[in-house]
Amino acid sequence: MSANSTLEHILEEILEVLKPKQEDLAARAQVISELRRVVESVQSLRGAAVEPFGSFVSNLFTKWGDVDISINLPKGAYISYVDSDRKQRLLADLQNPLRGQWQMVQLIPARVPILKCESRHKIFSCDISIDNLKGQMKSKLFLWISEIDGRFRDMILLVKEWAKARDINDPINGTLNSYSLSLLVIFHFQTCEPAIFPPLKDIYAGNVADDLQGLRTVAERNIAEACAANIRRFRQDRRVNRSSLSELFISFLAKFSDIGFKASELGICTYTGKWECRSNIRWVRKTSAILIEDPFEQPENSARTVDRSGLTSISEAFEMSRVISAEQNLDSLLATLVRPEVSPEIRAHLRNPVSYGGGYQPHLTHPHVHRNVNLQSEIQNLRFKSNSNNPTLTETVNMYGKFEASESKTQNQFQNSRLESRSYNPSMTELEQGRSQGQHSGDAGKSSLSIGGLLLGGLVAGLGYMYAPQINKAVDGLKKFRDNSDDDSDEPKN
Repeated sequence: MSANSTLEHILEEILEVLKPKQEDLAARAQVISELRRVVESVQSLRGAAVEPFGSFVSNLFTKWGDVDISINLPKGAYISYVDSDRKQRLLADLQNPLRGQWQMVQLIPARVPILKCESRHKIFSCDISIDNLKGQMKSKLFLWISEIDGRFRDMILLVKEWAKARDINDPINGTLNSYSLSLLVIFHFQTCEPAIFPPLKDIYAGNVADDLQGLRTVAERNIAEACAANIRRFRQDRRVNRSSLSELFISFLAKFSDIGFKASELGICTYTGKWECRSNIRWVRKTSAILIEDPFEQPENSARTVDRSGLTSISEAFEMSRVISAEQNLDSLLATLVRPEVSPEIRAHLRNPVSYGGGYQPHLTHPHVHRNVNLQSEIQNLRFKSNSNNPTLTETVNMYGKFEASESKTQNQFQNSRLESRSYNPSMTELEQGRSQGQHSGDAGKSSLSIGGLLLGGLVAGLGYMYAPQINKAVDGLKKFRDNSDDDSDEPKN
């Protein structure tokens, strides 16, 4: 086995450990169901919808990643925004009831107020916010972008774990949040040759702060339809990049190895897909140590919490890690790529690959067969519907049909297990399928939605019952990985 294929093998085995299993999804379903019951008991939050977002919705979470929750207040069909002071008061109302059933409940009065808490299972924590519609929309955009090429999801999981191992995924202490790390991966995919992703303005040219106005269903449908058309156009016109996962990972580390020098003069702009001068007029007031523009809410800096000391740590991590190769011994390689508490499981996997489902498989690089097949079907069905009067995105895109035919046996298996109900966040595949089918479906889509609504009503309880043994297994298997500094959020907190 060549050096490159050996490194590829090790990265694939790391991914097998990082990727969530069905019991991890079921555990999150149970926690969100418990949270919904608590929210319903709070007078000031009666009728509010409890909706997950962030990496969980984007299918970019590891098996011990945190869950972001938005409590959406019942305001009818139109979008209206709640001021920060009221959000803090509402979260304070929720704080005491949660303390009776949850642990480490802490109110963080950031620019986006957060109630951080840990389930009694101590598997992962939840970051709860109020009316975080912008965060929810960004999560959907990440989901749709990830469907362009499955290597993106793999890279996100590997980069998040590497960043935790190097102690640079800690925004509270001045380093990068997971949202910014994800943008770095997008930027890398945009600047590869040939490019794997286009400039994000070619997918979504708007700004969620401006576009999420008026009727929520209409605003979200307009964004979804524009993205579907643009992604379809890019897929038709692109040149295929056949780089292996190990090649992409090594070139990612090399690309940002001099970030400490570039950061003072250049900003990372995934909206244009280029390094941009920080003297740009829209960034003139941005004085942070590093500028990674939020492409969906320009000119906001997603890395605004990074300080000078944090930038030094980030730069050193890239510089020291860029020399990784399969020539290193396994101890040295794992010490660079994963946290100490994760390493033993990877070693066990390398000794006994059969226990994780069949050993190493070569990494596919053709974009049309590179899919996020693992749990995406199940995650799509976990856009939890509550008794809120707020219409969901599903109700505005009911013309969109079934998933496209699967390209692998694995995907077919997940496809067959999907509930008949439609998800809160349709994938780009679903959106594109619906464009061709919607005009012929008439009232059939409405009927399907009615059935879907009934099915979704019992989804969370059903998952909790079906996966009770797996939930217990997840609790036992993941407690040892829980790290209080673990930040898997896809949205800046302050």
